[in-house]
Amino acid sequence: MRYLIVLFFVFASCKKSPENKTEPKSLAEIHNQAIFVDTHNDILLHTMEKSFLIDDDLTGKTHSDLNRMKQGGLDVQFFSVWSDGNQLNPYKYANAQIDSLDAVIKRNPTKIVKVANTEELLKVVQQHKIAALIGLEGGHQFENDIDKLDTLFNRGVRYITLTWNNSTPWATSASDETKKEGTLNSEGEKGLTKFGKQIVNKMNTLGIMVDISHVGEQTFWDVIATTTKPIIASHSSVYNICPHPRNLNDDQIKAIAKNGGVIQINFNSGFIDATVAKKEEKFLIKHKTEIDSLKQLGINPYLAEESMYSKYRLETEELKAPFHLVIDHIEYIIKLVGVDYVGIGSDFDGIVLPPKQLNDVTTYPLITKALIERGYSEKDIDKILGGNILRVLKANE
Repeated sequence: MRYLIVLFFVFASCKKSPENKTEPKSLAEIHNQAIFVDTHNDILLHTMEKSFLIDDDLTGKTHSDLNRMKQGGLDVQFFSVWSDGNQLNPYKYANAQIDSLDAVIKRNPTKIVKVANTEELLKVVQQHKIAALIGLEGGHQFENDIDKLDTLFNRGVRYITLTWNNSTPWATSASDETKKEGTLNSEGEKGLTKFGKQIVNKMNTLGIMVDISHVGEQTFWDVIATTTKPIIASHSSVYNICPHPRNLNDDQIKAIAKNGGVIQINFNSGFIDATVAKKEEKFLIKHKTEIDSLKQLGINPYLAEESMYSKYRLETEELKAPFHLVIDHIEYIIKLVGVDYVGIGSDFDGIVLPPKQLNDVTTYPLITKALIERGYSEKDIDKILGGNILRVLKANE
């Protein structure tokens, strides 16, 4: 416990002014002095599929761009590298996404720097630049070749989400584990195979955090029994508030806390508000003909659906969850296991329905404001906004 406390003060003090203030700090001071970490942003998909440039002003087109990230007080971003289970040559596609991030960093050395560890991260934050790391969303992307993990680590990958919605031969996803006819692993069971456990051990050895967002419950418990390092849920929320297969039940939350890990709350309206799923289903059925026509033109199925939300903005606004539910999910975890085990994994640009008010990355300060209003101390807010995930990152190094 003493180790955790020392680590927290190291992280929390990195942006602090040396002045000893006696008057209450403003919202801006509390927000900007914390190290704000978002563990999940899918903007790289848009650079690949739409040829967007992150260093351009993408207001109205995406949730994120480089300048708006700074406006929102973001200090550390884990950029998601994603493809679905049907992607041809997913390892090649993953590396192309990393290339696109590297190109942005090369063009903007005064704004963003890729970092390898917490020591480099803290130096970059002190320089008022964004520290960039990578999360690989879906283990299918290294094509069952454990040796490729070394290359991915060297390219900046610091967590791997073991599955996306699709299972791998060595791990079953939440989507498959909750279907009657869901895909089983190569051993004909749910959970991790012997090879899957070897992958977890390899990640522990390299310093790649094991991410259990998207995995099935049996896979989750197999990870807990296998890992020697703290794990993360990079973008998941609370099942007891919103019973979605992607969310975590109380036993899982308690297990992550016991493991010393952290749960990063997802902003997706369908993961935080139990009323959204049925409304969203009706919306997609209503616009199915348009979506299918876009798919026939070769548009990525995810982006085909996304375009409907952009086209029918008034309908979309009615689907969104109320903002307070984001804070409710954070607070639920705090009340269940404590303030040391929760953070932010927005899923911006990987979702089409962020909550009302949280329209893009510039709105991050609303979270700080809400936490202040609910009575959380500056110390606790520092942990929630970034201190907790930095502790776990350090523990995996």
